[in-house]
Amino acid sequence: MASIGFYGGAGGVTGANYLLDTGSCRIMVDCGLFQGWRFAEEENHKPFPYDPASIDAVCVTHAHADHIGRLPKLVREGFRGTIYATEPTAALMRVMLEDAVKIIQHECEWHSDTPLYEKTDLEKTLSLIKPVRYDEKITLPNCELTLHDTAHILGSAMVEMHVNEKIIVFTGDIGNTPSPLLKTLYPLTYCDYLVMESVYGDRFHEPAQERVLKLERTIEDTVTRKGTLIIPAFALERTQELLAQLDELVEHNRIPRVPVYLDSPLAIGATEIYRQYAHYFNDSIQQERKHGHDGDIFHFPGLVMTQSREESQRINAIPSPKIIMAGNPHGYGSRIMHHFVRTLPDPDSTVLFVGYARVSSLGRKLIDGAKEVKLFKQVVSVRCHIEHISGYSAHADQAQLTAFVSRINKPIKQVFVAMGDPEAAKTLATILQDTVGVHATVPNLGDVVELE
Repeated sequence: MASIGFYGGAGGVTGANYLLDTGSCRIMVDCGLFQGWRFAEEENHKPFPYDPASIDAVCVTHAHADHIGRLPKLVREGFRGTIYATEPTAALMRVMLEDAVKIIQHECEWHSDTPLYEKTDLEKTLSLIKPVRYDEKITLPNCELTLHDTAHILGSAMVEMHVNEKIIVFTGDIGNTPSPLLKTLYPLTYCDYLVMESVYGDRFHEPAQERVLKLERTIEDTVTRKGTLIIPAFALERTQELLAQLDELVEHNRIPRVPVYLDSPLAIGATEIYRQYAHYFNDSIQQERKHGHDGDIFHFPGLVMTQSREESQRINAIPSPKIIMAGNPHGYGSRIMHHFVRTLPDPDSTVLFVGYARVSSLGRKLIDGAKEVKLFKQVVSVRCHIEHISGYSAHADQAQLTAFVSRINKPIKQVFVAMGDPEAAKTLATILQDTVGVHATVPNLGDVVELE
């Protein structure tokens, strides 16, 4: 009898890690970092609750650290199977995991810890990756699997598995569609078991036009005050969406011309991969690239990409108004922290969050109205403007998640609601049961469920 083990991404947003045991094959979906204030929390150092050497294959849904960040640890502890990922995900995994190694090394030096893994483990991990195309069939013992587009970030996929005449689907993260950059979410029409995300299971996004207007007004207001606008943004997808959006606003003279700094080597590297895989973009973007002012939707007058720490530090000497994109909305990462120290106490400046911030994260504290925060062992007053636009999230909201499940032909034997804060997961499970009429449960970390 087949079973699913929930070893991460259950009871919380991060650490996605699921193990499907068919009886003759053990297939893992994702192996991500548990993330909190520090990049590599103590939870990540615990032994895996299974033998990594016994895993036959890993399917990666996408390249965010909370879905791939423990893969080198898995390899370090004995995994030697194949890692399946879409072509863009395979390319992004290299830059994301190289960045993870650097951060882990820095944290270990700072806290005198043992590294979770090292560069040699990373290189072994990358050698095991087999890039595949969307909808390409992969045959394993007693299992056929396929990766379908979820329109979450470039290369993101859900994993459809056929085992013993049952169809089991792991959604990974489902995109906020229609995406400004990506193609359409795959229209799943049938499955027996569904393991799905719930990041925004208890919330709704603003309409697309509303989020653009709010971005435009936030920029205008900050420039009028002659302040600095800080936009913490994920290196993958959020940064590229914002660059494309700013390109459009600049090209149509909808915002004042001020310097815009992309102060993140990781985001710069990821953007280059987006350029390489531009054929994955939707038709609207393809036309814009073909007929736009220079064919590059990730570059516009005034944009400066700062690779080195010295270039980053020189931003401080540039008089405001200016816009700085760096770090991510959860608030860790040294460059964004240094910008926060300078910007948070300034009543003329603004910090604009453009998506989800985890419970207890620095980003969430600021969104919830904290008057002071602790940064670099010092208390920093928060006197700047704090704005939040959820519509730029790359995650589907409650309505979109519910619609995704409602389009699946019945009956679904069971929906497992995972990858969300506990309240969001419980709320979505209740909505699915009450409005869609499916059996939905919220698994706990460590649960192993046998499939009928």
